[in-house]
Amino acid sequence: MAKLMLHGDLDRPALLSVADLREWEQHRAKVVFDCATNGPQHHVFEGVLLRDVVASAGPAFDARRRKDRSRFLLAVSGGDGHHSVLAWAELDADFGDSPVLLATRLDGADLDESGAQLVVPSDRCGARYVSAVTHVWFGALAAPGT
Repeated sequence: MAKLMLHGDLDRPALLSVADLREWEQHRAKVVFDCATNGPQHHVFEGVLLRDVVASAGPAFDARRRKDRSRFLLAVSGGDGHHSVLAWAELDADFGDSPVLLATRLDGADLDESGAQLVVPSDRCGARYVSAVTHVWFGALAAPGT
């Protein structure tokens, strides 16, 4: 059974399976992304909002301070070696409010064996989609020169 490690600047890091991710409210996203090699791809993903998973782990920022939240990043790694980076502000409801998912189902099929998939529905191309997610790191960007 595939699991992903949620770690970084969090009060409660976790090791999560796809079944664990189903314990959160599930959202559905019908997406079309332009694949450079195979043309347009049409899929339906179901899963949990990435911001809900991170929020439940106790991110190390002052939630009342917008500027504090805006300096945090997420780095997502997949079992195939693919990596992607997102800004917390893309996901945060006070900023971009993007419904980025950790998908638990793809086109009606469970992802328990292969692992969760990062889905960025607003992206025109699928380059930030990461299959078989193994790590989600959450942390602050240090100021230049520190």
